[in-house]
This record gives sequence, structure tokens and C-alpha cells, in this order.
Amino acid sequence: MIDFAQPADHVAPLLLGCTLTHAGVTIRLTEVEAYLGEQDAASHARCGKTPRNAAMFGPPGRMYVYISYGIHRAGNIVCHPPGGSGGILLRAGEVIDGQDTARARRGPTIPDTRLAQGPGNLGRVLALHIDHNHSPVSSSGIDSFVLKDRVHEPHWTTGPRIGITRNTDVPLRFYIPGDPTVTNPRGRARH
Repeated sequence: MIDFAQPADHVAPLLLGCTLTHAGVTIRLTEVEAYLGEQDAASHARCGKTPRNAAMFGPPGRMYVYISYGIHRAGNIVCHPPGGSGGILLRAGEVIDGQDTARARRGPTIPDTRLAQGPGNLGRVLALHIDHNHSPVSSSGIDSFVLKDRVHEPHWTTGPRIGITRNTDVPLRFYIPGDPTVTNPRGRARH
């Protein structure tokens, strides 16, 4: 199991290729973004602990779920050294089990590669809800969020985070290049 008590940018690439199962759907993670807590201008933790972001300051290896744009539920795995804050946004993945359930949540005409493409779509496919804040992520089947190690380390790369307006220059987006489930940033060619 991954040690989440490390900086998010160290752990983020270790999630690529891992599978996450929740609410009857399993996703192979293909794209994530690291948020480095209070020192990161783009992090929800940048202004300190609030009721909304409290999960980011909690124990590592838990979920932080928030509402994005007033409609989407986006999920993060809390990741930081002791006494810190931070998390890894789950941006995209390939649905590898529970396709019928995923399709029922996203719609019958969505291509397979787009079912969990983008944090809001991934959140919908996994049926994320604010009540999932602080839920443990473990490798056992006793928790509702089950993370399994990858079979092999995929080739991965980094780039600037997308969909935000602060601290966009840092290469804290980690993804598997060429994977069709990875988000294609508007105005940028895919690597």
C-alpha cells in the first residue's frame, strides 16, 4: 500500500496505474494532480483549515470530496507529511469494472474513454458525495474506497495543472501520455 504520509507530488505518480473501487465501479487511474497544502496558491488548504477543507488537514489516506462549479463532486486522496495538509486530485481514469453502473451514472451515449475523464465525471462514475469526506482509502475490502497497487509502473509524464487559475506553471499534473482517458487540455496538443 502507498504511504500517503509524504508530500503529494512524491505520491501522485505512484497512483498512476493503480485501481480505485467505490460504489460498484473500479477505475484504473490515468491522471492526477498534486496540491501541496498551505504553501500552494492553488490548494484549497492555502488559507488554513476551514469546515469545507478540513479533510485535507486530516490523516493521510482519506478522501477529500468537494463540490466543483456548484454541481460536480471532485475527489482527492489526502496526502501530506505529519502536521501538514494536501491532497491528490483524481482527474481521470479508465473504467475497468462496473461499466454498466458507470454508464447508468453518466449516460448511454458517452464513449468508454470519456466515462471517467475529468474530475467531475470521475466523481459521478464513483458516486462521490460530500459525506465521503474523511472516508479511509485502503487496500482491503472492508473500506468503501479500495485502492489496489498497479501491476506494473506505466510510463508517465508531468505538465501544468489545468482547470485552475492560480499556480498553473508548476508541473504537478501527472498522467500516462497517449492514454485516451487522459484529459485533453483546451488549447493544448496532447503529448
